[in-house]
Amino acid sequence: MSNSVDFGGRPFHFIGIGGIGMSALAYLLVKRNLPVSGSDIRPNHITRQLEAIGSHIFAKQEASNFDFFRSKAATNGVEAKLPQVICSTAINKSNLEYKAALELGCPIFHRSDVLAALIADYYSIAVAGTHGKTTTSCMIGYMLLQAGLDPTILVGGEVNAWEGNARSGQSRYLVAEADESDGSLVKHAPEIGIITNIELDHPDHYETLEEVVDTFQQFAAGCKTLIGSIDCATVRDRLKPTISYSLHSDTDADYTVTNVDYRADGTTALVWERGKALGVLKLRLLSRHNLSNALAAVAVGRVLGLEFGEIAKGIATFEGARRRFEFRGEVAGITFIDDYAHHPSEIRATLAAARLQARPGQRVVAIFQPHRYSRTLTFLEEFAQSFAHADLVVLTDIYSAGEPNLGQISGEQLAIEIAKQHSQVVYQPTLPLICEFLLQTLRPGDLALFLGAGNLNQVIPELITTLCEPKPATATF
Repeated sequence: MSNSVDFGGRPFHFIGIGGIGMSALAYLLVKRNLPVSGSDIRPNHITRQLEAIGSHIFAKQEASNFDFFRSKAATNGVEAKLPQVICSTAINKSNLEYKAALELGCPIFHRSDVLAALIADYYSIAVAGTHGKTTTSCMIGYMLLQAGLDPTILVGGEVNAWEGNARSGQSRYLVAEADESDGSLVKHAPEIGIITNIELDHPDHYETLEEVVDTFQQFAAGCKTLIGSIDCATVRDRLKPTISYSLHSDTDADYTVTNVDYRADGTTALVWERGKALGVLKLRLLSRHNLSNALAAVAVGRVLGLEFGEIAKGIATFEGARRRFEFRGEVAGITFIDDYAHHPSEIRATLAAARLQARPGQRVVAIFQPHRYSRTLTFLEEFAQSFAHADLVVLTDIYSAGEPNLGQISGEQLAIEIAKQHSQVVYQPTLPLICEFLLQTLRPGDLALFLGAGNLNQVIPELITTLCEPKPATATF
């Protein structure tokens, strides 16, 4: 088995190529003119995009997929070359395709190994943190793009500006989202590292916050410059960033803000750099957490030598990533918003933004699908206290994300706990029942906010389509 990822022309084969992180890597490798194939049992718009640019996609995960490489070699009259096989943590050892790769002797890498190799290939900016890393990395990538720096971008969300979750640039700059969920964050050594905050979010991998901190400390040690939010006490006290930022002007952070105005159509603030006013920053994104994300982007831009005017111009037109308070439509007077929030802190922040945007008298209806049994059980009390800004809370059962159900927790139990803190809570165990309930319950003026990292958002198009259908005429006599 090879010890390092080979970008010299050897094929890559991704098991689970349709995942948000895997597909971004595959896209960049195709753009490097490398042979890329992959499998996914659930084809989607991302796999179709990869197929359109030259990837070979299998709609099954079986040992026979590797016959493709043998037949291709035979057709071309060359010796068969076993591909480098790329997996994510979601692929377990019982996967038939994975087992076949082992038996054939294919070099096998975790997706983080490919990302680490790419980070080493560029002047890299890696964004880490428990919350906000997708929005922050997308914002930085967009800012550099608008400043003419032509970055390569790898993020965990899709952005309209580059029509997906990855962009292949021609400059030396790479902006990447770096994930701590499985501990692989420690493999990355970027020129600039950003840490937005640190909390326990993945109890399936970490038992304690201390273990999470250790992972971030190892990542921090590998960064030539570390930018961090000192509004997070753990970042401030345990990591001591090279460059700091804060929403509080009375701190000694390098970048702070004053004159902050949070509005329903966006946010404005006066930005300060080490005691000197840089200028006014305007952003379309709502609430405190996104202003904090924007300060991280300002800090990166200044490290790279950008004038504040260039930075502010880019941030002002950034519309956000998909599934991050994403507007999905307004039908029958009902506004539909889709958001990836799945941790109690994220839910609180997202609902606060929704309340800020809601008009007087407008109901905020939070529809939540818990993600993973381990997370729901670990943060049961915190989840119960996260829905204060919602007028009505609608829950469905837990999206397992591949975890076994040990019978310790259910969506109904979570609904019971939330109901101890909130007077309007409804439990509907399945997506069809959620859809049926919402069609009966939503009314003109509602802001319907769909929360979760699973498949809850699949009901949004059905709801919109049904609400758009003309109502049958009522007979009169």
